[in-house]
Amino acid sequence: MTAAFDPEATRAILQKHVDAELAGDLETTMATMTANPHLINVPTNVGGEGKEGVLNFYRDHLVGKFFPPDVEMAPVSATIAENRIVDELVISFTHTQEIAWMLPGVAPTNKPVSAAFVVIAGVEDGKISYEHIYWDQASVLVQIGLLDPTGLPVMDGTNAKRLRAMSS
Repeated sequence: MTAAFDPEATRAILQKHVDAELAGDLETTMATMTANPHLINVPTNVGGEGKEGVLNFYRDHLVGKFFPPDVEMAPVSATIAENRIVDELVISFTHTQEIAWMLPGVAPTNKPVSAAFVVIAGVEDGKISYEHIYWDQASVLVQIGLLDPTGLPVMDGTNAKRLRAMSS
C-alpha cells in the first residue's frame, strides 16, 4: 500500500530548498535534491546537469550570490502534484550586483526590477529532481535599460505588478 499524497509535504520540500538557497546554505540546498538532478534557467540557458553540475552552478552562481538585500518573492499561484510543483511568483529586487544566472555579464544598474517567474520542480522520493525556471527576460531588460521597448511587444515591470495585484 502506498502512502496517501500529501500536497503540503510536497510543498514543504520545495520551500526547504528555496529557504536554503536564500540563506546561502549550499549543503542543505543540495541535500534537498536527488542524486541526479538538473536545473535550467530557460531564458539564459544556464544551470547544471547531474549532482556535480548542479552543485557547481549553485556554488558559483546562485546560493549566497544572487539575492540582493531587498529581494522579495511574492507567490501568485501554485499547482502541486505528487511528482511536480508549478510555482508562479513575482520576484522584485534592486539590481545592485551582477546576477550571473539571470543577467550574465551585466554590471549592476541600481534599477528596480519586478518580473513574473514560473518554477517547475520535479519531486521524486521526497527530493527535488529538477527545476525548470522561466521568467519574462524582455521586461527585465527594459527595466534595467538594456532594451528599448519602443515598437516592440514587450513590457516593463507593469505586467508583474499587475499579476501580483490580481493575485492578492
